[in-house]
Order: sequence, then structure tokens, then C-alpha cells
Amino acid sequence: MSVDAVVKLGGSLLPDPQLTNLMRALVEVAKTRGLVIVPGGGPLANAVRDACEQQEPGESAAHWMAILAMDQFAHLLAGLAPAARLTMDAREIATVVGQGRLAILAPYAWLRTEDPLPHGWHVTSDSLSAWLAGQLRARRLVLLKSVEGVADANDVLLAETDLGAAVKAKVVDGYFAGALPRDLECWIVDGRHPERVAALLSEERTRGTRLV
Repeated sequence: MSVDAVVKLGGSLLPDPQLTNLMRALVEVAKTRGLVIVPGGGPLANAVRDACEQQEPGESAAHWMAILAMDQFAHLLAGLAPAARLTMDAREIATVVGQGRLAILAPYAWLRTEDPLPHGWHVTSDSLSAWLAGQLRARRLVLLKSVEGVADANDVLLAETDLGAAVKAKVVDGYFAGALPRDLECWIVDGRHPERVAALLSEERTRGTRLV
């Protein structure tokens, strides 16, 4: 089974009461669609930021510390979804996806080997997930956040907009447009609503914003 979608699960969803239900929905979809979860950092990455404000270790040290925070969230998500499998590289992902299971990527080992992106707080798990989606030749990248998508000046949700608008609205990080492969379909969906996520992955339409 090929990778249908890389799903970046934002760390802002960590305290959400629907997180376990979201993981259950993703496990179910993964039985028929190849899915890979890339975790965000959220409060775990914020702890890294706080530590680096107290003692400045340099951008590279902070970069790898933040990616290790993503690994910690990956282990937490795997604990919430026993039917899923924790993975560390493309080979393990291929095996898990081929079994019809949800793959959860702990990205530190892979990214440490490749080191593909600049080091700095302007590069977050958004850009890392975009790069990883390209490496996995996924058909779609889905960013699950605690917002509905990108809104216009009147706070009306946009069903579709360009990358520049998403960056300007600070819904994605500043480097994201440079990391996203040119032909990769990308969506921003509210992860607090598991049914919207399942609808996009199963039926290819949902409430959210498609980036073009």
C-alpha cells in the first residue's frame, strides 16, 4: 500500500479531549488508506523554547531538542492507539502501511541523518512534515491544527487559498512554502473534529482550507 496522506498532528491538540477519538478514527481509515502521522511538538516543544530562553545553546541544539519533542509526542500518540505502530524511517513506514496499520513517525533519527532544513524557530513541524511527505511520495499532506483553516479579513473560513495567505495568517510557519513539494495537495483541517478528518481522508472533501 502506498502512502495516501501524511497527517501532521499538531501539538496544540495534545490537551484536546477528542485526541483519543481522533486517533481511533485515523486507525480506522488506515485500514484502507496508507496513512503516516507526523507529530507536532506543542507544549513539549514550548518547554524546549523556554529552556533555550534561560540558557542559549545555539540554533542547532534548539533545533534537535525540538525534534526530540516531536519524538516524545509520537510515543504518546502510539500509547493512545495500540493498533498503530511507531516507526523511525521510510522502510518501517512501508512495512506498517502495507499491513493496513497507522504509522506514527518518530522523526529524529531520520531527520538527524538527512538534516534537510534550516535550523531555527521559523522552521517548525509544518515544514518538516512537508519535507517528509515529499520523501514518502505521499499524495496529500494534511495539517491538523486547533483552528478550522485559513480565514479572510472578516474571519470567514476560506475553502481554498494560496500558500502566501496561510503564511501571512501565521497558520503555517514562515518556511513552509519552501518545504512543500510543488505538486503535493495540502489541507488545513481542525483536528478537534475527528469526523472532518475522516471525511477528508475517506471521501476527499471536508470543512477546512485547501492550499494551492
